[in-house]
Amino acid sequence: MKPENPLLAPGFRIPFDRIEAGHVEPGIRTALEEAQSNIDALASDAAPPTWENTVKRLDDVVDRLSTRITPATHLVAVAETPELREAYNVVLPDISAFWSRLPLNEALWSRIKAFADTAEAQDLTGIRERHLAKTLKEFRRSGADLPEEGKLRLQNIRVELAQLEQKFSENVLDETAAFELLVTNGDRLAGVPAAALRRARSRAEENGEDGWLLTLDFPSVEPILKYAEDRELRREILIAYSTRCRGGEMDNRPVIARILRLRDEMASVLGYDSFPDYKLEDRMARSGANAIGFERDMVDRCSPYWNRDVEQLKHYAVSLGLDELRPWDVAYLMERLRKEKYDIDDEELRPYFPLDQVLSGMFEIVRRTFGFQVDEEAIAEVWHPDVRHYRILDESGAHLGSFYTDWFPRKEKRQGAWMNDFITGGPREDGGFDPHLGVICGNFTPPEGDAPALLTHREVETTFHEFGHLLHHCVSRVEVKSRAGINVAWDWVELPSQFMENWAWEREALDLFACHHETGDPFPDALYEKMVAARRFMGGWVQMRQLSFGTVDLRLHSELAPRLRSSAPVDADTEVDENQGATLMDEVRSCFESFSPSPEFAALHLITSFTHLFSGGYAAGYYSYLWSEVLDADVFTRFRDEGIFNRETGRDYVDHILACGDSDDPEALFRGFLGREPDPTALLERNLGPLPVNTDVFVG
Repeated sequence: MKPENPLLAPGFRIPFDRIEAGHVEPGIRTALEEAQSNIDALASDAAPPTWENTVKRLDDVVDRLSTRITPATHLVAVAETPELREAYNVVLPDISAFWSRLPLNEALWSRIKAFADTAEAQDLTGIRERHLAKTLKEFRRSGADLPEEGKLRLQNIRVELAQLEQKFSENVLDETAAFELLVTNGDRLAGVPAAALRRARSRAEENGEDGWLLTLDFPSVEPILKYAEDRELRREILIAYSTRCRGGEMDNRPVIARILRLRDEMASVLGYDSFPDYKLEDRMARSGANAIGFERDMVDRCSPYWNRDVEQLKHYAVSLGLDELRPWDVAYLMERLRKEKYDIDDEELRPYFPLDQVLSGMFEIVRRTFGFQVDEEAIAEVWHPDVRHYRILDESGAHLGSFYTDWFPRKEKRQGAWMNDFITGGPREDGGFDPHLGVICGNFTPPEGDAPALLTHREVETTFHEFGHLLHHCVSRVEVKSRAGINVAWDWVELPSQFMENWAWEREALDLFACHHETGDPFPDALYEKMVAARRFMGGWVQMRQLSFGTVDLRLHSELAPRLRSSAPVDADTEVDENQGATLMDEVRSCFESFSPSPEFAALHLITSFTHLFSGGYAAGYYSYLWSEVLDADVFTRFRDEGIFNRETGRDYVDHILACGDSDDPEALFRGFLGREPDPTALLERNLGPLPVNTDVFVG
């Protein structure tokens, strides 16, 4: 008997340890064929349409297919091999084609519309009424009412976009992994923390080399840019990091140009004025113009703080004998100036934040505030020995969800930190609720020898952030899976994650986990006071950097993309995309100049490795990080007033926001918890402080 393909194995626990590259193509093809057969049967069903035999039946087919494809997609992100990449890319066009064809199926669309006209549909209320309305809208937004020629073009665009976005991601992964700089003169590494030096030495030894091996993984890049006294070394690393995928075999410039042209054409085919208008129609911003207006308003509010910070950095650079402020000086000067002003640096904080203690403290915060219990569970079905597995239980002991963690960098793993959903639970016939399953991934500094992994405070925030996403998924109680958990508007989805970061700054919360990993000493009051005092340090610079990304994103998709498409047909050859890649770089540099102390800063942008925009789903939506930050800062004001561990407040938050998914408009969920509209004042006070009086004043 032929063994079952592990991608098709039923059950809650995914057999990651058994999934191999050879399983990907046959497993996904089988899943696609079964899904298409089920869709065909649904579309041709002669029985009168009902909720159960039409809407729920469609949802079940879609959910089953997504659940079977997701493990392979995840492994490409965390455990990629040449064989796995090849197998996934072979079947990727078929995956894209299925999702593109689905809303263009005329018989299926006719059946859904027929159900919408029934008395049963007219009597729907609550989440079912909302789901039907949004399903109808999503079909129309996906081209269901287009003529046949438009449907075919739309399907081809989506297939090609999926391939291009995957190519973009692969290029960034490959270019990052390809860079190695062997430093043989230890003097060049003066100022770099000992832990970073040990890791670099270990990497060199693994290659059989004598010296210190630097890479472009962020745990390697960050300590060089922040601490290395050798200005030329900082310059070399920053340029290598910033200019990834700007040429050679992994050149992403033509890839981006092609992506922008296709996205613009897709919006046009669907009847929208621009890609941002298409993307944001069903989000809180509603339109590209509103998102642009939000960015401009926040730029105006933050500009005085940014001007203050730029002048301070320039003066400080001169005071140290530098000719002028250069891009590779910024992180170094910031850290040094922060040390001078507040007598604190990230490395001083690391010993108090061992990863296991941070996780234990975070789980205790969640227990006290929301009533959820998190327990580790040893399992064998993992993709790497670093991976761990946990369960989340409610106060009655019911299993709400489970999740994996994968915290450390590897060459075969993409950079950054993220959360992903694997399985979305739903109501059972017995009145219970099936659990959810998800994962949190990061690229934190790994442990050395017998010592634990020690985090920077920013990495502590990242841990809380991703766990906020995880809770949003795992505690959902929405009966329609496609409206549950993190399946919400993208300018709302970051609220639960950014909201969780607040506890990483509260003294009462830190007392639960911040103690020295060797001595056990609690986090010193003096150190905490310095950390809080330094929180707003360079806040204007940090905030404006975020605004620059959101502004460039919207400008590329609303202004440059139409020009690229009008200057050449979308089916033009590769040479056109390469030429337009140069135009792209000029446009990006020009846009970043208004957010830069000098043109040199604008030239060293990260657009060709910016996976959020070109392979991560944030296209025309990067503004949402700051949008959600306005919301999260405001929501946390109630906890500040009523107690950060107040169980009643915590349960109110769960009931009104965290467990609600997309069961109502985000604006209504927000008002349900705070009783009013959002106010950006809390964010400005938290991140920036009082308005600067004189931006030319330098305080050393």
